[in-house]
Amino acid sequence: MILHSKILGDGVPFLILHGFLGMGDNWKSMALKLSKLGYQLHLIDQRNHGRSFHDQTFSYESMANDLKLYCERHELKKIILLGHSMGGKTAMLFTAINPSMVAKLIVADIAPRFYPIHHHQILEGLSNLDFSIIDSRKKADTELSKYVDDFGVRQFLLKNLYWVSPGILGLRMNLKILFENVHEVGESLPSHLKINTETLFLRGDKSEYILDDDITHIANQFNNFSMKTIPNSGHWLHVENPNAFFSEILNFVS
Repeated sequence: MILHSKILGDGVPFLILHGFLGMGDNWKSMALKLSKLGYQLHLIDQRNHGRSFHDQTFSYESMANDLKLYCERHELKKIILLGHSMGGKTAMLFTAINPSMVAKLIVADIAPRFYPIHHHQILEGLSNLDFSIIDSRKKADTELSKYVDDFGVRQFLLKNLYWVSPGILGLRMNLKILFENVHEVGESLPSHLKINTETLFLRGDKSEYILDDDITHIANQFNNFSMKTIPNSGHWLHVENPNAFFSEILNFVS
């Protein structure tokens, strides 16, 4: 099965992989700007997310293989690949396995190390949305606020809402499988893998996903990388400071 995507523009193929519980549409504003500069943007929904297929298997190995099949189907070579958070881990593994397919790699706010599970509260809140009662985004937000305090995070999560049928809401993500396999999201890039592809790591100055101690870990696996810190931003650095984020990307790919 081939991943769902939205393709914008023409030119050098530039693929974007969203994070856990997200979808390609989260990156539409950024993609529109890049698509006007000679890049063909592919906003990809990873398996069990967005409009892509649902599957019992959920791992970085399976997601990297999905991406390879996608590139082969669309005859994409020498791509620019950007991945945020979980998407960054997928992008790392894909590049390590298929180095000839990636011209440049951009990893947004994630290191190749192991991360402990920290999504349970969010997943519990989403699982408790009763769509036999909830018939509006406002009601869904009110219910989810019992589990997720941050308004911005709730709005990000509720982009997954859609009308299953007239008057009946649902979530696009495969919540059951994601809940059962949430431990996979924190898995590290296998330590024996080395990446020679030119790589840019971007981190938010208020985020704790890439710490100073992680730079040594990154240097052990990435032989040609640079690190930039986006000011006034946390984990959603591309949303919190889109201008600085865009500027760093443009400097790297130009």
